[in-house]
Amino acid sequence: MNAAKLQYAGASPEALEYHYNIGNEFYRLWLDQSLSYTSALWQDNDTLESAQRRKVDYHCKQAKVKGAKRVLDVGCGWGGLLKALVEEYNVEHVVGLTLNQPHIDWVSAFNNPRIEIRLGNWAEHVAEEPYDTVFAWGVLEHAAKLNLSHAEQVAAYRTFFQLCHQWLKPGGWISLQTIAYGNTRKEDSSQFIETSIFPESDLPSLAQLAEASERLFEVKTLRNDREDYERTCREWLARLQTNRTAAVNLVGEEVVVRYEKYLKMAIIGFHVGRIGLLRMALRRLDKPRP
Repeated sequence: MNAAKLQYAGASPEALEYHYNIGNEFYRLWLDQSLSYTSALWQDNDTLESAQRRKVDYHCKQAKVKGAKRVLDVGCGWGGLLKALVEEYNVEHVVGLTLNQPHIDWVSAFNNPRIEIRLGNWAEHVAEEPYDTVFAWGVLEHAAKLNLSHAEQVAAYRTFFQLCHQWLKPGGWISLQTIAYGNTRKEDSSQFIETSIFPESDLPSLAQLAEASERLFEVKTLRNDREDYERTCREWLARLQTNRTAAVNLVGEEVVVRYEKYLKMAIIGFHVGRIGLLRMALRRLDKPRP
């Protein structure tokens, strides 16, 4: 057993399956056409589709990904980014990691030899060749279990950054997007979210991510776009409610009510600043100080 696996302190595969294995058809009712399940990047007259496209373009530009040889997408979901990387950014080969079989089934249907999809935990990933860029959107929200101490939580995130450092070529990049604690404390977090939506998962803070990545990566860009996630959740909720009858027929009333409550709580949290959305580009330090 390698050291990285021993240090992994994140949510179990079973906890993540609880959320994502509800089924592709349910999520298709309220996500955009690319099935992106992270915040869009909005301008005034955007549709959800155009705002999600802008998010992809923003991160790809920040991470200097155009024409790259190899790119890793940790927590790749339904593969919308993987598809954009090979079709529009001319990346030679992309690898997507997921813990959820519905994602595997969906991405495999692309039938693109330049897209490789793997079922597995990032803590166990071995890079056969160095990557130019690692994308990690919606990953660090699940990298540390609940009830860890501050030091334990920082150590969990540092494990992730250490692995990224190993996977990347000299001068390589991380494109990171994560929900983070804002103007609140951990003890104020919602028990409903912790038990009924994302069990075993806790959010990072900006300070923890800075501490965990120091002397491994240089933070090149950082922005907090909590208003963008508020607007994204509003759009998701509106689409879910428009398709509510179909959703209930697919997954049942209890699940739909649970997701409606979750999205409403997220809207409030982002609106008042209790939680934020961090978008970061980090460049690998090739000679890190011990």
